[in-house]
Amino acid sequence: MGNQYHQATDGLLSLFTKANHDLSMVHHRLEKEFQQVYPDNANPMKLVSRIKKVQEDISILKGQCHELLAAKQDLIDKAQRVLVENRNLVQRMQPSLGISPSGEDDAAFTNFKQVIEEWTAQVRSKTGNETHDADSGYINKLLFSAIVQSN
Repeated sequence: MGNQYHQATDGLLSLFTKANHDLSMVHHRLEKEFQQVYPDNANPMKLVSRIKKVQEDISILKGQCHELLAAKQDLIDKAQRVLVENRNLVQRMQPSLGISPSGEDDAAFTNFKQVIEEWTAQVRSKTGNETHDADSGYINKLLFSAIVQSN
């Protein structure tokens, strides 16, 4: 019985080897025929390999976009936190220094808050997350699907 098993396995192996050889020959013949028939930029075999390469590149670019968008959101979060804290600190220090609080920075601060709100609204509209208490960590997680995959 053991001998039969080896013969069957050997037969199967030789069948696969022959099939692989035949497929390689067909591939080579098609390659030569396409090179003769088509101009270089219209060769179907080259187009297929270019499409595969582009698909790989798109996958890599999506990953990089995800990282970039997450970094952008992180930067926005940190800028907002630091600027708001600094503004509050300056406003608390002004009276002790004998400086009366001025409304000069209100316009700039209002513009800053408006930009942040517009960005957050854009992210929420892309994600379908309309709640107003979404924290930045949640927004960070949704950024990739929100912006990259919708395009």
